[in-house]
Amino acid sequence: MSAHLPDGAWAWLHRIAQWISRRPLRVPFRVRVHGRERVPRGGPVVLVANHSSLLDGPLLLGVVPRPAVFLIKQEMFRGALGWFLTRIGQIGVRRGEPDRTPLLTAVRVLKGGGLVGVFPEGTRGTGDVDNAQHGAAWLARASGAQILPVACRGTRRPEGAGRRLLPRIDVLFGEPITPAGGKGRAGLVAATETVRTELVELIAELDRLVADQTIDDVRGKRA
Repeated sequence: MSAHLPDGAWAWLHRIAQWISRRPLRVPFRVRVHGRERVPRGGPVVLVANHSSLLDGPLLLGVVPRPAVFLIKQEMFRGALGWFLTRIGQIGVRRGEPDRTPLLTAVRVLKGGGLVGVFPEGTRGTGDVDNAQHGAAWLARASGAQILPVACRGTRRPEGAGRRLLPRIDVLFGEPITPAGGKGRAGLVAATETVRTELVELIAELDRLVADQTIDDVRGKRA
């Protein structure tokens, strides 16, 4: 067991899961990671990422250079997969239900100096952030954690597209932030809006970066 993981998790199995995410899982893809040096190597961190597909969580588990605990929908915690997710320290969340237990578990991980990942959209969508929930900001305020925005592109197959050969996936880490905000619900709303704005801007930055690199790749092939 590790202070950076929930009670009952196996640190050695978590390390194996990260190795799988860093090696075998990435074989069918061309993964480019930008700004990994911005990830704090210690201390409590709430990682906030956009959510496009089921691949986002496993991908980020591998590219984050430290133990990572993600809040995952409870429906995934069934059978052998559920056992595995629990043993590697992931936390199940029941969407739409007033259950504070997962959040309190996440706070304990953060207060132990760990990193907790949150997809504020709550469900898979286009990968854009229209209405971030309050979870990330609440976790940061409750634990004194920094918030680390992360943008992902390429994990979702475009509508109408066939199977892609070695699809390119880009991940961009932003700068850690400490969202300002007063006490009470008004402060939480303000902090949440700060998180949402930072993530929206980071996604736009990644889109520009991907577009520029695509142009460079095309020029390189023509040269």
